[in-house]
Amino acid sequence: MPNDIVTAWDRHSAAYQDAAKLSTSVAHYGPDIGTEADLRLLGDLKGKKVLELGCGGAQCSIAFAKQGATAIGVDFSSTQLAHARRLCERDEVRVELRQGDLADLAFLRADSIDLVFSAYAFGYVEDLNRVFRQVHRVLKVGAPLVFSLTHPAYDMVDDDAEPALLVRRSYFDRAPIDFEWGGIPFTAYHHTFAELYMGLARASYKVDLIVEPEPLAGGPRSHAWRETYHYLPRTLIVRARKEGN
Repeated sequence: MPNDIVTAWDRHSAAYQDAAKLSTSVAHYGPDIGTEADLRLLGDLKGKKVLELGCGGAQCSIAFAKQGATAIGVDFSSTQLAHARRLCERDEVRVELRQGDLADLAFLRADSIDLVFSAYAFGYVEDLNRVFRQVHRVLKVGAPLVFSLTHPAYDMVDDDAEPALLVRRSYFDRAPIDFEWGGIPFTAYHHTFAELYMGLARASYKVDLIVEPEPLAGGPRSHAWRETYHYLPRTLIVRARKEGN
């Protein structure tokens, strides 16, 4: 993980957590869309071993632990993980937290994980195929990788500009996306729909579900809300299952 992304999240963590106020009772997939309580993509987690990549404050991992899972959270930001530890202590649950690159999974045995989950972290990873390969190694055969990220079509617009719906970037532009969030510089990476699908197929996954959720009718609206969400899918959710080794 590039140092600038680590530094950016270390600096932005407190402001983000204060604004987002994410629940520790249910897994979330992105801003202003349904949670796992609505989408039901993960199944019964009791007794399962669940790995969350890019866990941030570990709100989803805490929710998994409350459901009876053995939860492991990996994040590249020490400040985010410090927040996660405070939440675990507050909610009196145990989550194994590790700092590191999202593809650095050498601490896990092959075929040992029942579910890998990631919400809005993969957009900060340039070489996503490396993550897919490492996740494939640790998943049990038939077990799912479920992840969300910015919808590839949404990268074409600048939702802070007026008018927001003008196309300002080619869908085929692979250059890094530099932006500021709370005055802090960030870099994200654009992955086309085809690249995501082919990366998963080549790493021996079978994609069994793709969701482009609409915003929740009537709100309430998060700190991230933009009117653009009414016209373009903000979030893409993929569920892919590990095929044979």
